[in-house]
Amino acid sequence: MDQRTLGTTGLEVSCLGFGCMGLSQSYGTPLGRDEGIAVVRAAVDRGVTFFDTAEVYGPFVNEELVGQALAPVRDQVVIATKFGFAFDADGRQTGLSSHPEHLRQAVDGSLQRLGVEVIDLLYQHRVDPAVPIEDVAGAVKELIAAGKVKHFGLSEAGVGTIRRAHAVQPVTALQSEYSLWWREPEAEILPTLEELGIGFVPFSPLGKGFLTGTIDPGTAFGSTDFRASIPRFAVEARQANQALVDLLTGIAARRNATPGQIALAWLLARKPWIVPIPGTKRIERLDENTAAADLDLTTDDLREIEAAADRIDIQGARYPEHLERMIDR
Repeated sequence: MDQRTLGTTGLEVSCLGFGCMGLSQSYGTPLGRDEGIAVVRAAVDRGVTFFDTAEVYGPFVNEELVGQALAPVRDQVVIATKFGFAFDADGRQTGLSSHPEHLRQAVDGSLQRLGVEVIDLLYQHRVDPAVPIEDVAGAVKELIAAGKVKHFGLSEAGVGTIRRAHAVQPVTALQSEYSLWWREPEAEILPTLEELGIGFVPFSPLGKGFLTGTIDPGTAFGSTDFRASIPRFAVEARQANQALVDLLTGIAARRNATPGQIALAWLLARKPWIVPIPGTKRIERLDENTAAADLDLTTDDLREIEAAADRIDIQGARYPEHLERMIDR
């Protein structure tokens, strides 16, 4: 698989990464440990070298799964994880916390669960309004100096926060949602990242599965699938947003591809420093996603996608209100 570089400090990763969250939560019944390990190792076999996890996924169990899965190939892969939440004595997430002391404890926990000596890329999972970003960046800078972390990242951070953090400790990558059905980053985020030399790692590059064409108004989400709580997945919204899937399906038919592959190839064509991280629990879907790395859209394809997508008014918020409040603007 082709490689791409995130940031100006030379972090080289596969052009498509793998988002590991869904192995342990949010998308229906989690996989068992052995099944999850098998999927991660299958991604390695297909050329993926960039794996994304977080302490809050599970919580904690996802990091353990990823660490165990990647232990045999540790020197061949880049592992990204995230801090930024507080937990009670029973391991339940209780809110945001990026206080430097808590941050240092979180990193020690992640190192232990991952079974690694250094975290390749450490993201602040969500901006904590109670802690100046300069304090957060300074604490990560100290962890880099101590050899516990290699690169600093932010997630769902606004332009002002990115600039302030970058002035203290260079930011290697920003991770935020970006796809054909969530294009807000194009207005301010992408120009800022290009100016500062920061890579971009889109999560949910397939619109939480919607852009694959496998979800329709009749699809039912179970109680363990968080899409059931997302306004954009309400039946009426899915009916309205089907126009975007129809667009991708039409282009896919001409290119002997799938709608999801077109969506991923579009992202890869946006900038050479964009690295999407689709996730899946199924090997056949992994094969489909990784094959998108070899799909080159023509100028005409891209022009058609842009023109048609600009005319589609996507319906529904991308998060429930309590999660929207965690987004830094």
